[in-house]
Amino acid sequence: MSTFENVTIVKEANVYYDGKVTSRTILFPSGERKTLGILLPGEYEFGTEAKEIMEILSGKLQVKLPGSDWIQINGKYSFEVPKNSKFQLKVETTSDYCCSYIND
Repeated sequence: MSTFENVTIVKEANVYYDGKVTSRTILFPSGERKTLGILLPGEYEFGTEAKEIMEILSGKLQVKLPGSDWIQINGKYSFEVPKNSKFQLKVETTSDYCCSYIND
């Protein structure tokens, strides 16, 4: 899906790592929540409260999920992060992403 219809966008940005990672929250009528963001080159670690599905829309980076080795990503790629866990990113080029939060 390349567009979202009938959504609410939270104006205030989510800003992490001195502005090297930013996103905007999108709220759907169903209660679903997503963020759309940009990752600048650097190394980052994030924690999750809910299960997350992270879609890389463009860019070159590596991800290390809990219990796995580093995965190289070039362009479009999707991965799932368990709730209450941490994952690491090594971003090589400016990368565009969409994150979906799954409450189960």
